Amino acid sequence: MSPAATSPLFRVRGLARVYGEGLAAVSALAGVDFDLHARELVVLLGASGSGKSTLLNQLGGLDSPTHGSLQYRDWDLGHAGEAELTQFRRNVVGFVFQAYNLIPSLTARENVALITELCADPMAPEEALHLVGLSERMDHFPAQLSGGEQQRVAIARAIAKRPEVLLCDEPTGALDVHTGITVLEAIERINRELGTLAVIITHNAILADMADRVFTLSDGRIIHERVNTRRGSVRDLAW
Repeated sequence: MSPAATSPLFRVRGLARVYGEGLAAVSALAGVDFDLHARELVVLLGASGSGKSTLLNQLGGLDSPTHGSLQYRDWDLGHAGEAELTQFRRNVVGFVFQAYNLIPSLTARENVALITELCADPMAPEEALHLVGLSERMDHFPAQLSGGEQQRVAIARAIAKRPEVLLCDEPTGALDVHTGITVLEAIERINRELGTLAVIITHNAILADMADRVFTLSDGRIIHERVNTRRGSVRDLAW
């Protein structure tokens, strides 16, 4: 079943985020509209300051909109309290950042286990590490792993809670091209095998070609959408 054939996980309408007040006000998002579905792999492109990270933070419940509607299933995230947002982040969303944020004194398995202890229905750390291709490295410490392997541990940690949503902010930004491709392939495998919605900020053109949809942002707005029939034809939509 194609992502578009399912009910959306996210409905976003007129989403705006303004920081500061008066003459010092800065508009990070200036009215964004879209739906996101389970099993989609969505890429966000744009220059620094275009609103990509702000949008990702909104989807992850790390920040609240100034205006507009942000709905996850039947959950109004735009008006949710901090306790509700904490529950949403804990049970629904997995985060992957450019920095791996692994604990040096713990093995890969133990770093992933930290998350599984907090979740209602986690997968075993071994299963999560297997999904990212690290079955043979799970008892190694971060210092014994390459940068790409450390990032895959971070991905395993994020998916061990079985999130419906995986949000990745420049997950390959600190990696060379070859290693970055390995990390992107791990994210795509998670998206395909677990049915997780993946939204990724990246400058990697390879991932843009792997994605279902590519949104280009500028000045807090989506200015272009490219729809890929995954690994097939491309359709450009005007905004």
